[in-house]
Amino acid sequence: MASENWFLSIKPTFLSELLALPPKEVAQIHKKLLLLTDDPTPDAKTKKQLKYLDGKLHRLRAGDYRVFYTFDQPNISVLALRRRDDSTYDEEIEPANLMGVMPELETAKQSTTNHWDRWLTPEPKGKKRKSTPLPRAIDDALLDALSVPKAFRKALTAVATEDELLDCPVPGNVLDRVMDAVLARPLEQIVTQPDLVVDHPDDLVRFREGELLGFLLRLNPEQEKFVAWALKGKGATLLKGGPGTGKSTVALYRVREMLRTLQKNGIKEPRILFTTYTKALTRVSEQLLESLLGKDARFVDVRTADAVAREVASTSGKPLEAAKSKMLREILISAIEQARYEGNALKVAAQQKTIHALDRNFLLEEIQSVIEARGLITLTQYMEAVRPGRGAALNKTQREAVWRVREAFVKVLASRDLVTWEQIRALAATRIEKGEVPPKYDAVLIDEAQDLQPTALRVLVGLCKTPGGLFLTADANQSIYGGSFRWSDVHASLQFQGRTGILRANHRSTREIAVAAESYLRADREDVVLDAEDPEARYVHTGPVPAVRAVHDTKDETKILARFFRSATRELRLGLGACALLCPYNNAASRIAGALTDAGLSATKVDGDDLDLKKPGIKVLTLKSAKGLEFPIVAIAGFLDEPYPNWVPSVDENRLELFARERRTMYVAMTRPMRALLVVVPENQRSGLLEGFSPDRWNMGEEKL
Repeated sequence: MASENWFLSIKPTFLSELLALPPKEVAQIHKKLLLLTDDPTPDAKTKKQLKYLDGKLHRLRAGDYRVFYTFDQPNISVLALRRRDDSTYDEEIEPANLMGVMPELETAKQSTTNHWDRWLTPEPKGKKRKSTPLPRAIDDALLDALSVPKAFRKALTAVATEDELLDCPVPGNVLDRVMDAVLARPLEQIVTQPDLVVDHPDDLVRFREGELLGFLLRLNPEQEKFVAWALKGKGATLLKGGPGTGKSTVALYRVREMLRTLQKNGIKEPRILFTTYTKALTRVSEQLLESLLGKDARFVDVRTADAVAREVASTSGKPLEAAKSKMLREILISAIEQARYEGNALKVAAQQKTIHALDRNFLLEEIQSVIEARGLITLTQYMEAVRPGRGAALNKTQREAVWRVREAFVKVLASRDLVTWEQIRALAATRIEKGEVPPKYDAVLIDEAQDLQPTALRVLVGLCKTPGGLFLTADANQSIYGGSFRWSDVHASLQFQGRTGILRANHRSTREIAVAAESYLRADREDVVLDAEDPEARYVHTGPVPAVRAVHDTKDETKILARFFRSATRELRLGLGACALLCPYNNAASRIAGALTDAGLSATKVDGDDLDLKKPGIKVLTLKSAKGLEFPIVAIAGFLDEPYPNWVPSVDENRLELFARERRTMYVAMTRPMRALLVVVPENQRSGLLEGFSPDRWNMGEEKL
């Protein structure tokens, strides 16, 4: 470690600034960092306390440079480098050069409308915004030092102004590195960046020389507590927490602790399974685990739960072509027509009436998320099944009607050589429970467990050799797929008494965004909320209150989105790669991506499973595809293309759970942004899903929603 008493971490900005320096100056700063890790407290000479950031900011002399840092025992966080101005004495660096002008990031006490007036008000006709020239030229020498791939050199060396740099079509990680080296990013923004762990200052030199893969995120004390917590217990462990609390990061670090424990217990080559929500997240997790574990990463399989289930089920020899969602609706209609009801004429008529009255979405959900997802194989099992979270209670006659449609549904699928994902998961779970596939993992970590159906969870639990090797993370209020269930109903091993932890500090979104999203989720509809509010929730960052704006047509929608993305990226000094646009439907996402590109903003429709987070430009994806991801700047729009579901739960109980799930989907989308959020809705919208924006939590403009 950095020293016996102090642990060193750095901000990404400092790392980029360091990479841009000549080797001689890097060596000098390296020597000073060694001094810093011995003792960061001010001595009024080399180390000095400054008045900024509530007195937490300190500076360290390093030749012609000044290193700015904060510390809170036992951690030291190095923020940035600044070169001493030759015309002044070193310690008298102007505050403006350190802090910048970013009032909306400094405090939530500022006006909630000022920044939206700046961001969304069109510029006067004939008045063109002037862009500031770059303080230094971008040349090949600088790009070499920053390890920028040659494919992006031509575009970057042609840049001459700040606006041109922000609009440069290069990956976001490359653009951030160049911006940090060329522009002096304000410290208020730097302090909100994650801390990267540096075991020893020597690692910085090794990284610059290409010997290290990268640096891992530093956990805060609350997160660190749960890395090894209850690790020696005999049962499964559950970690709960809201969006942005770092559940997934803790799970990654817990992999290392589990690996160490297993090897200490004599298992030299343990096998560990880490499941993520999407394919995109598996790639990110694999990279982080490689940095975290080094060569031991070979002992860890990183996969989605469905990839695991398909592998287990495929060994049965049965065809496993999963039907697409649109095809399932067609199959359901055929199943309703072919269903054979039993009983006398009165009973058959009652069953037919039941099916006619049920909403088709509700019926399909009942078959898939209750019957198939829970592995119910007899009518008796379905009659006795508890259905937590389902809005409408079904009596025996109604359940029998649903079962007969389900029987026909299965037959229609089989006639087309198709299966559902629910059937794949159920088949995999059955094979494991029959002993046909033995447990093969010493530990299984399940991230975002709230969105896995019971059969998928049974597959993962069944592949773990002991209950003590199970670790789950979950947030019920982010559940957007599948039906509700109780852990104990899924598997006997999922007993968490005394082994349930809670993370409360949100490190992703600002307080304003998180509170506004929470108010939307509730909005006097407690049926939507699966987990009661945690009064001890904490927020690390503050910022602008999120905004809602109503538009008349798609033309106005494009204009307001373009103004928002341009203004937010300029003020926050971020490239378009830091932006995401979330839409309810794929058609809307494709349309808006094209419209923004025509308006001069690079935007691409992407698939959540194959999302390249480093791709230049605005990422346009569906609400559900954004789950598990985060972006500094987010807009939610696209409700003009198709009517967003106008479900009224109080009128139609069958749609209650569907309504609640869609509202949670909107909530999940609202918790993806880190710094800025805009929601654009139709002027004359009628959907209950686009209501519930409290003026106390949202900037509403002049519109009345």
